[in-house]
Amino acid sequence: MMKELNMNHQKLKEAEAYFLELYPQGFEDVGLLPIIKRHNTAKIGEQVREMFSKENFTQPDIICANFTKIVSKSSLISLFEKPKVRDMIKDMRMERKDMLSIGLYEMLYGNKKEGFDIMVEILSFYTLAKWSLVTLISYYFYRDKEFFIKPTTTKNIITFFEIEGLVYKPRPSYEFYVQYTKVLKTMKKEVSKKISPNDNAGFTGFLMMSMEEESSLK
Repeated sequence: MMKELNMNHQKLKEAEAYFLELYPQGFEDVGLLPIIKRHNTAKIGEQVREMFSKENFTQPDIICANFTKIVSKSSLISLFEKPKVRDMIKDMRMERKDMLSIGLYEMLYGNKKEGFDIMVEILSFYTLAKWSLVTLISYYFYRDKEFFIKPTTTKNIITFFEIEGLVYKPRPSYEFYVQYTKVLKTMKKEVSKKISPNDNAGFTGFLMMSMEEESSLK
């Protein structure tokens, strides 16, 4: 049974009030349009659902090529990682392409824990077992359910909102993912629907911007 994790709810309410003072319409506010357009998560999400449809998983080569394409296209992945992923897929043996494809399939359609663990294992061969790469495709595929995990943002959220009993580690683990995303879902329920959009990256973006604004005022 998963333990309840305590956090500073007052800080969350303060972050909500401050954010809505800046952007009264929340994520519908015109002031946020440039950021939303830059990340373009809705359009990429549609592409991911097409590129990683069930029928495409009969061809691991296509799945791996599509993984490279989305990593290259995504504004969520650092420029430093993009060529590494491209080179990884180019050099990857067929049996590892099969495993990467199986990992992604399980994350999207089957046993999420098994898929997550397979992704970490395969990417580890290339020293690319990064939170961002493991969670990218499932986030775009299920933007209202899954979360994209960005290391710096995650560490800051845990510290700033005083989330107890949750220890971030650089190597991705499914256990941490489940615990952390459970906290994020709880936080989403506690704030206005204006800042808890169907796009979960939007919500973590709100948390990140709130923390940055508070830091700039100190």
